[in-house]
Amino acid sequence: MSVPDDTPGPLIVVDDLEDPRLLEYRGLNDPAARRLLEAELSIIVVEGRVAVRQLLDSVHPVRSLLVDDHQVTLAADLVAAVRARGATVYVAPRDQMADLVGFRLHRGVVATADRPRHAQPDEVLAEAALRVGSRGQPTLVAILEGLNDPENVGALFRNAAAFGVAGVLLDPTCGDPLYRRAIRVSVGHTLHVPFARLEPWPAGLGRVRAAGFVVCALVPHPGGPAREVTFEDLGVRSSGSAPHRVALMLGAEGPGLSTGALDGADMVMSIPMAPGVDSLNVATAAAVAFDRLSGR
Repeated sequence: MSVPDDTPGPLIVVDDLEDPRLLEYRGLNDPAARRLLEAELSIIVVEGRVAVRQLLDSVHPVRSLLVDDHQVTLAADLVAAVRARGATVYVAPRDQMADLVGFRLHRGVVATADRPRHAQPDEVLAEAALRVGSRGQPTLVAILEGLNDPENVGALFRNAAAFGVAGVLLDPTCGDPLYRRAIRVSVGHTLHVPFARLEPWPAGLGRVRAAGFVVCALVPHPGGPAREVTFEDLGVRSSGSAPHRVALMLGAEGPGLSTGALDGADMVMSIPMAPGVDSLNVATAAAVAFDRLSGR
C-alpha cells in the first residue's frame, strides 16, 4: 500500500538522533527516566504493529509515529492512518533506531499518544455493572494487588480482554498498565480494557461491594477468614443463590494477597491443581479463573 500524498500529517525523514523532535522516543529502555519524561509530557508509548493498530482503534489521540526506513513501506497502512489523523510520521535509518530507542525495536514501529485522564473506580464499576455476563454467567471485574511486573500486568490485561472482563481495578502498588512494556505484552488491550486505581487500599474494597459486586479472593490454597466457594458456586446463577457481579481479586506471585486484602474479601476460591504443584503464574491463574467464570 502506498502512502497517500494528500493526508495532512507530515512525513519527516530524520538522520540526526539529537533532533529534539525525537525526544519522546529517546532511551525507551531507561524505565526511571522514561517515567519522569512521560509524566512530564503526559504521553504513553505504544510499540509494535499490532499494538499501534489497537491504538488507532482506541479513543487515545495519536501524537506521532516513528518507523524505520524499511517499515515506512512495509507498514504503509499504519503510516497512512497516522497521517490521516493529522499526526506526524518520523522515518529514521534502520541501523540507527537501536541507538535512538535503546534496544532493537520489534519490527521498527513505535508511536506516542496523549495519556488519558485517570479514571475513577466508581466509573469503572458503574460501567461494568451495566454489562450482562454471557449465558447467565456473572459480570466480572478483576482487582489486582501488588502486581508490579509490567509483563504480568500486560498479560493479565490481554487475558481480561479475551474473556470479557468488564474492568480492572489496581491497588496503589501495581505497575502502570499504560507503561510501554505492559501495552506491548497486552498487544494493545490495556488501551481498551477500562481500569482505575482503587484507593485507599484495602478499605476501597467497600466501594466495590457498594457497587453490587461480591469480592472473591483467588488464593493458592483455600481457607482463611472468608467463606470458601467453588467456580460453580460463582459461575452458575440460580434463583439468586449465586452473585451475578463478581470482583475477582488476585495478588502477586510469591507474597500473594495481603492479610488486609483477604480480610476485605467476601469469599475465597482456589484453582484445583495436581499434587506437588504449589501455584501458577498470576496471569495464567487469572486466565483459568476468567475462563471458568465467563462460561465462554
